[in-house]
Amino acid sequence: MTLLWLLPAGLACLWAGVFAAFARPLAARWREPVLKHPVLAIESDDWGAGPLAQADLLGRVAACLQRVRDVAGRPAVMTLGVVMEVPDGASIAAGGGARYCGMTLADPRFEAIRAALRTGIEAGVFVPQLHGQCHYWPDTVMAVAARDTAVRDWLVSPDPARTEALPSPVQSRWVDAASLPSTPLADTAILQAVTTEAETFRALFGASPGVAVATTFVWNDTVEAAWRTAGVEAVITPGRRATCRDAQGRPACADRTMLTGEISPAGPLYLVRDVYFEPALGHDARRLADGVAERARQGRACLAETHRFNFLDAPDASLATLEAGLNAARARCADLRFLSPQELARAIRQRDPAWIDTRFGARMRAWRARLAEIPRFARAARLAGLGWVLA
Repeated sequence: MTLLWLLPAGLACLWAGVFAAFARPLAARWREPVLKHPVLAIESDDWGAGPLAQADLLGRVAACLQRVRDVAGRPAVMTLGVVMEVPDGASIAAGGGARYCGMTLADPRFEAIRAALRTGIEAGVFVPQLHGQCHYWPDTVMAVAARDTAVRDWLVSPDPARTEALPSPVQSRWVDAASLPSTPLADTAILQAVTTEAETFRALFGASPGVAVATTFVWNDTVEAAWRTAGVEAVITPGRRATCRDAQGRPACADRTMLTGEISPAGPLYLVRDVYFEPALGHDARRLADGVAERARQGRACLAETHRFNFLDAPDASLATLEAGLNAARARCADLRFLSPQELARAIRQRDPAWIDTRFGARMRAWRARLAEIPRFARAARLAGLGWVLA
């Protein structure tokens, strides 16, 4: 009889040990908001100052988004991570390459791009987000150009530059990657740069940037604090924050992980973008539909990352795949809603009952669907006989 009593007691202790060992990630996923509806936003970075062909492409993208409507009749939404400056190659060349000169999105040469942006914003299919004044740190790109002929040629090109052509480490704005591993920028330089780009954003779009997404997802506390001062309410993340480029040029020095709904120490709310949809790299419509369905099962929004290069490199195929993906997601989740990240962030902050589900059963189902992503938890739970938690 004593042995029969000890067996369930020992099992209870084992289960308690497993839950205690994983208490932090389990509790974090329980606190994470649960959405009432499947939500999708296409997040597309790098638009703005750059190749003039963007004007026509933006019009075609907007038309594609207009053709797909959610259950409430709202068209599909694409956020545009806006870059507001590229090199003024002619001026740099005229100065012998000794001094950086920028060409902002306000330049008359970009009028058609600005018009396409305005049209899409007014139609409710484009939502601008702050990606950066530049997709690089000017002093860094100048230093690299001094020793790299390809970067120098890119810098002095008379045509508006395509920043995707830069080496990946140089595309990080908030570190000095002139040599690797990267070195931090001075806080004062960061604060001044964010102030400048927020002013540029307001002049272009008539409002402070509500959402920011760091180029190449490399940023730090100083950047977040400056963003908050500039009016940023939410920061788009991949679920972790890299603060440097390592000796191989890869994003590294991760100092924080986060889930959607967590609040930065500086004040902005974090949103996680972790579905990747790059048609030019072979991603098909089903990938987007699968991402929406899985995030809906987890009670999360699907923020799908895509980039301008898809539409510059393969416009017809990428547009067709985008539309097919939106329709596939709509067919997979009949209650699908299109929502911008800023609207999502506000709904989370306000615990808006139209969007946030507080019922215990719904939260439990979403929580259980999130457990598989916790490293080593699934194996520990199975070994401890906690299969019912994972079922």
